[in-house]
Amino acid sequence: MKICYVGDAGSIHTQKWVNYFAGKGHKVYLISPRTFGGSALRNINLHLLKMINGVRFMNVPLAMIQIARIISREAPDILHAHQVTQSGFWCALCGFHPYVLTAWGSDIVVQPKKSKLIKWKATFALKRADMITCDAQHMVERMVEMGVAREKIKLIYFGVDTEKFNAKKRDAKIKEELNITSDSPIVISLRGMSPIYDLESLVKAAPLVLEKVPEVKFIIVGDGEQRSYLENLATSLAVIDSIRFVGPVSNSDIPRYLASSDVYVSTSLSDAGLAASTAEAMACELPTVVTDFGDNSHWVKEGQGGYVIPVKSPSLLAERIVYLLENENIRRKFGKFNREVIEERNDYNKEMGKVEHLYLTLTKGA
Repeated sequence: MKICYVGDAGSIHTQKWVNYFAGKGHKVYLISPRTFGGSALRNINLHLLKMINGVRFMNVPLAMIQIARIISREAPDILHAHQVTQSGFWCALCGFHPYVLTAWGSDIVVQPKKSKLIKWKATFALKRADMITCDAQHMVERMVEMGVAREKIKLIYFGVDTEKFNAKKRDAKIKEELNITSDSPIVISLRGMSPIYDLESLVKAAPLVLEKVPEVKFIIVGDGEQRSYLENLATSLAVIDSIRFVGPVSNSDIPRYLASSDVYVSTSLSDAGLAASTAEAMACELPTVVTDFGDNSHWVKEGQGGYVIPVKSPSLLAERIVYLLENENIRRKFGKFNREVIEERNDYNKEMGKVEHLYLTLTKGA
């Protein structure tokens, strides 16, 4: 097949989809508003959209015209947009079919609530798609509420590459690189330092954990507008020496960081389906402590693979972390359980195989 994607080349989610289908021998095109991250693409025909900085309202017709021209020239069998209110809207305006649209989460759950215009754009894009994929049941229900036919919405998880993410990637050099002693357990978070991920709760939990497990170290991977605030908060709570704010880490290094840790934490205030980092941690056999949002409780089994706690609960978060750190057998048992969950329900190759079947169904009916 010839498949044309429209989405952000810098997103790991986009990269995983396009690389899979290129690797399967399909002719793959990616139309993106930016080339950042393009080095991670394999055998992809990348087209960069020319946008006008500072004149955002002009970018909609400009993007639509460019996408339409590329489609006309390349004649793909499938057009697939990632993210509803931008790429999806552009593609809907082009009128090409078959047209597949993948909703990412906030484009359905958060953005349409901001204004009537954004809601209209989302509804327009969704209703003109021949098929829609998303990774959470609550997103399905939200789209049905917006007037989308349930039968054209398919649950497809972004999936984890279980060969890349596994416990065998444990690497003692991680502790050396971060100046952490070999006997110190590690609690890790991979969510960004933005208000929506509430790293504040993790930092506030740190002194409570340190009271019980003084040798513990916290690794916070990622960046964001709250970094300075969080570092100052850690200093004021006298826990800065126990926290490593490591900043962004390459995708190739993430498996090492996860597999070398002991407990994974996500304090997010909003998730669509299962966050990619949570799924990757589970694949690396980590017990998880996550907030009760989105579909987290459908994936993290309470008392079997970890714990699901209310948002903004640093005391309870600390209590769960301490219990896991003090009980190695429980940690290992939970981690093994989580690995099995990912292998059975969220394997990258299995999920992309489902998409390939959907593509074939659509093209046969075209």
